[in-house]
Amino acid sequence: MVVLFGQLLTIMDIFIINVSIPSIQRDLHASHGEMQFMIAAYLIGFASLLITGGRLGDLYGRKKMYVIGLLAFMISSVACGISVGAGQLVISRFVQGISAAMMAPQVLSMIQILFSDHRERTKAMGWYGITIGIGTVLGQFLGGYFSSLTVMEEPWRLIFLMNIPIGLPAIFLTLKLLDESKIPVKQPFDAGGVLILSAGLFCATYALTLSEHDGLHFKNVSLVMVSAGILFTFIKNQKKKIQKEHAYLIDFELFRFKNFNLGIIAVSFFFIMLDSYFYILSLFFQDGLKISPLAAGEIIGFQGLGFIFASFISVKLILKYGKKALIAGLSFIIIVLIVQLFLFRVQTNFTVFCLLLFLHGLGIGSVIPSLANIAMSGMSEKLIGNASGVYNTFQQIAAIVGIVAVGSVFYYVLGVKPSVEYYHEAFSVALLINIFCLIFVMICVFKVPNHVLPEMRHRK
Repeated sequence: MVVLFGQLLTIMDIFIINVSIPSIQRDLHASHGEMQFMIAAYLIGFASLLITGGRLGDLYGRKKMYVIGLLAFMISSVACGISVGAGQLVISRFVQGISAAMMAPQVLSMIQILFSDHRERTKAMGWYGITIGIGTVLGQFLGGYFSSLTVMEEPWRLIFLMNIPIGLPAIFLTLKLLDESKIPVKQPFDAGGVLILSAGLFCATYALTLSEHDGLHFKNVSLVMVSAGILFTFIKNQKKKIQKEHAYLIDFELFRFKNFNLGIIAVSFFFIMLDSYFYILSLFFQDGLKISPLAAGEIIGFQGLGFIFASFISVKLILKYGKKALIAGLSFIIIVLIVQLFLFRVQTNFTVFCLLLFLHGLGIGSVIPSLANIAMSGMSEKLIGNASGVYNTFQQIAAIVGIVAVGSVFYYVLGVKPSVEYYHEAFSVALLINIFCLIFVMICVFKVPNHVLPEMRHRK
């Protein structure tokens, strides 16, 4: 449970800022561009250094890097909370993202190491899923709650400062309860590889994040191409270093595991679907169906409740039925999306909206923990940090790609002078893309070896 504090902070701080954007912009006299950078800074710092964070944990100790990440996250949160200008807040959010990148890979790594038995690890991954759900719901709720307080001026600062009472006990309990783990044979750290990889991921994440608002301008397309060139150079560089037995950042032995390859493909398509769905849903509710921001937030909150509930019950189903339960969960999400195609209308009752989002959350919560379990299953302690960093990186990049790509299709179908009918059409096209992504995920799960998620219903 101790390692899940870091996961809670990481997820919560992605969502907690969204509701507070108008208050922050007003109090700091920030431009729209500065607010855009402030939102993007966290994701850019996070996605760019996840692989590095995983490798640092392998080499220097996962417990040590987890504590360092927590400490840096708290310090950068204070810097965010006391920011006097937009520039300071952007830099502090970037450092906060880097700190999260030091924590997040250690969470998955330590779960795999602490729980070697399949049954116990599946239960632990269930709690991992519950934490994601709680972080999502809590982030949105607390962001709105703190921003609406009237007991102090600029109450939005509390959304950052509240990380301190969570982080302090997390550090104390980590130091007291967890044992250190790292690669037993001392290896040098590939600082050059970090610079090349971070530059490539930074360019890609920066371009994709800004494309959400700016569109695919020449600058953004050029940055993606530059990123592809840098990452190609990085792969060649790493393979050469491994051959010569020099320090390296990524061990390509990872990709010899069939379940790891299937896991990262599955999680990529799943998060293209998931993050684009939330992005489009918010636009569709507020701009298309004219639902108020408060009511839209309440409806979407039911999705988080469904996610948390499913994370509790999915553990027993996965242990009993193996990957059949996962395929059933994916099928359930597809059915819910199809129903939404027909029922998400202006005249639809508020209760129906809440019920369908709750059911959507049930499906999501039954799938996410098992995708990580598939990818990380069978990894040696030598590879576990690397695997965690790569898995998290694919997940974050896919989330941004989903928002940009599906969002672009949504706006294209919507047209210049949108009406309710065009919003329905654009939303329907976006959901069809989401369903297509889920079918890809299902194909990957079908191909996962049975021993990775074994059926245990006949075992005592």
